[in-house]
Amino acid sequence: MAAKDDPIIIKKYANRRLYNTGTSTYVTLEDLAEMVKKGEEFTVQDAKTGDDITHPVLTQIIFELENKDGQNMLPIPFLRQLIAYYGDQMQMIVPSFLEQSMLAFSKEQERFREQMKGALGKSPLDMMKITTPIKALEEQTRRNMEMFQNAMRLFTPFPPAGSTPAAATSPEPARKETPDKPDDLQELKDQIAAMQRKLDTMS
Repeated sequence: MAAKDDPIIIKKYANRRLYNTGTSTYVTLEDLAEMVKKGEEFTVQDAKTGDDITHPVLTQIIFELENKDGQNMLPIPFLRQLIAYYGDQMQMIVPSFLEQSMLAFSKEQERFREQMKGALGKSPLDMMKITTPIKALEEQTRRNMEMFQNAMRLFTPFPPAGSTPAAATSPEPARKETPDKPDDLQELKDQIAAMQRKLDTMS
């Protein structure tokens, strides 16, 4: 018998029906989306093989939500960039970056909600102060993007098109054109660790 805090098991059958073993009822993708919003942990298993298929099911939920009128959250430029990273050297970095960015966003969102609750019934001047978390979130997002772009440069051994002539006139011809991979990986790990420390200070 599963412990109380264990994730709920959702079984997916060949007919694509989803069965919630916690409530002994059939559910839909919309039901699973509501469970996510409520913070309920669950894993989806193939009813026949027992394989964990949580990732493709969650991806399917996002696909369904994105196709609803007025609910698009993923801008086209973001989707294009994300697709371009598949099979790229940067693919190993993207998941960690997105996860840390969403954690930072969630913490700022919670802080913003708390300030909104505290501002109810206060003067217009006090209400104006609620813009502070939004500005802080924008600044954090900007710093995260800068860190991500720096990480991208570590994995780009060749200069962008059109920059070769400038490199040829560089007064430091002895400098390596291709970065040393082990050192670059360590630097990247340090940057990710720094991002995690920033998140810890925000909690």
